[in-house]
Amino acid sequence: MDVPLYLEPRLESRLASLLRARTFLHTLAGGLGSPLNVVLPDRVAENLAAFRAVYRKHHLSGGIFFAHKANRSSALIRRLAATEAAVDVASLGELQHALGAGFVPDRVMATGPKNPEFLWLAARSGTTVNIDSPLELAELAALVRDHGLPRVRVLLRLSGFCAPGVKLLTRQSRFGTAEAELDGLLKSVERHSDAVALTGVGYHLDTTSPAEKAVALEGCVKALDICRARGLSPRAVDIGGGFGTDYLADGAQWQRYTTELTNAALGTRPPMTWRRHTYGLRNENGTLRGALALYPAHRPTAGARYLDALLSLPAPSLGRPLATLLLENLYELHTEPGRALVDQCGVTLARVLEVRRTEATDRAEAADRTASGAGTDPGHLLVRLDANADDIGLEEHGVLVDPVLVPRAAPGGAPDAGPVACYLAGNLCLEADMITRRAVHLPEAPRPGDLLAFANTAGYCMDFSADEAQQQPVARKVAVWQEGPADAAGQEDASWHWCLDEQYWPYVNRRTKGSA
Repeated sequence: MDVPLYLEPRLESRLASLLRARTFLHTLAGGLGSPLNVVLPDRVAENLAAFRAVYRKHHLSGGIFFAHKANRSSALIRRLAATEAAVDVASLGELQHALGAGFVPDRVMATGPKNPEFLWLAARSGTTVNIDSPLELAELAALVRDHGLPRVRVLLRLSGFCAPGVKLLTRQSRFGTAEAELDGLLKSVERHSDAVALTGVGYHLDTTSPAEKAVALEGCVKALDICRARGLSPRAVDIGGGFGTDYLADGAQWQRYTTELTNAALGTRPPMTWRRHTYGLRNENGTLRGALALYPAHRPTAGARYLDALLSLPAPSLGRPLATLLLENLYELHTEPGRALVDQCGVTLARVLEVRRTEATDRAEAADRTASGAGTDPGHLLVRLDANADDIGLEEHGVLVDPVLVPRAAPGGAPDAGPVACYLAGNLCLEADMITRRAVHLPEAPRPGDLLAFANTAGYCMDFSADEAQQQPVARKVAVWQEGPADAAGQEDASWHWCLDEQYWPYVNRRTKGSA
């Protein structure tokens, strides 16, 4: 038998306790259906506190804006509204949701592509608007004048930064105005000064590279210096998001898995994915080509720790730590964490419908196994779930992590004693509906009625792409919280309480708690 290639999820105490509450989870899924999204609002407040601690360490002030697009949950947004957090909204619906959850306009920032309705409500409510172009600025100013609204606070989003004397450019982005065009953008701000008030500048970078972000942050500080020289008074630098999440418990497992995936692409070991999927790698006459199209699932420096490391970096041309650049100018720092702020805040449950072993039909794969000494191909264990790939978007976002088996009955006695490798198929009538395109290893074979719990799906992987394809229902969502010690062994089921996501309000639910 092949050695199991586990990718075990990182589970901190609160989420680990929830996944041990087997009866509680089965009762929830039994009553509310599969798939089911479960969110932990209290954890998001803890993550916020970790980010704020980094601000304090570097003696910085400014807003921590949750990137709402990461999750649609009302419970998470309402829990954040009860803290000192702010929120970044990227659509009219998200703005309406944030205002309805209790955020005041001073703690809301409108970003992303904006239609007239979105701009109008932002201006009417007094929300800060993150401007991407002179045209957008002119459109906002016209709305303010046409409707007699107060001046709107704006930030200017910049892009295309370059460090002088260093061969390093930030990658191209469709968001923001090129740094080289700052002069023209500032002329637009001055021309519309009756309608807008400039409060800061920022950037959006789709990268995990600290070096690129350091170039952009230093570029923003220099842009603020230019603004002040022109008589403007912006005080904030918005560095966006991209702080990341560490999904895996063991970095060695990630290194081993990606190494074996490379070997499989080269043909030096048997395939380990459905229909030889290689996640972007390819073999061209014995030479490995392409690149792994995967999220770095093991990131020991992620979330608040990533922010701390970034602020400690020296500025590429000015030399001083980035935090020092901000502090010595008394500039505020704005951040927009999404995935990082909902780390450990959610799990998606899916019920097992069918487990069967499929016959091996790939002759080339059988030959590969024989050549590598792996023996006869035993076929594949195929597990069909009452969910689909849009409900559990881990692989869509390039995240490889094993689910947690939550048996309906006591563990043991399964026909296939573990560990077992299996492929997870969805409930859509499509060959492409594979929840995992890789063989997932579980401690034992699941059985119909068991649950698979996909941990840490709250950041983009829970409902970002969910729809009602083939009239399959979209996952319902519940909020859960724990009363009593998180580590009370054997007491997990009794300590957990729940309500529908849309019925959750901070502190109210603890007086009218529900339990499964």
